[in-house]
Amino acid sequence: MERSIKVLRIGQRYVRDDRTLTHLCLVSRAFGAETIYLEDAEKDVTATLEEVNRTWGGDFKAVLGVPWRKTILEAKKEGRSVVHLTMYGLPIQEVTPKLRGLDKILVVVGGPKVPGKVYHEADYNIAVTSQPHSEVAALAIALHEIQSGEELKRTFQKSKLRILPTARGKRVVEN
Repeated sequence: MERSIKVLRIGQRYVRDDRTLTHLCLVSRAFGAETIYLEDAEKDVTATLEEVNRTWGGDFKAVLGVPWRKTILEAKKEGRSVVHLTMYGLPIQEVTPKLRGLDKILVVVGGPKVPGKVYHEADYNIAVTSQPHSEVAALAIALHEIQSGEELKRTFQKSKLRILPTARGKRVVEN
């Protein structure tokens, strides 16, 4: 099954959030998503992702300035299932078999307080753990579980650099 995963980040906590936002983008890209929608973000984020794509391959993109509600409604029109990551949801291990059967997904990750409407508009409210934790970690675990770990085998096309796995040291080659 060819799966299409997109990510929506709702909100931004100014001051501490620039690195978190960049990490959400990098995890989304590395763990198999094709797009991330960011309501509020600096254009620096897209420049960073374009540089990562040029160097390491792929065509992951960030879409800025689209309101969360519009993104969710458009995703549903496309036939996407909306998977909201929240520590208040059902345990991921209970929902994983259903999620693995989905071929079009929008994963919603909250920053600051998520509007209550998100919980009602989501098809699935899932929790990686019911304890306070990082949204970056929750996203990585959710993407990994949804794809049964297959995303770790992905190769990125059109890369300038490639890492050669090694037990010690660093081996990076130019393509």
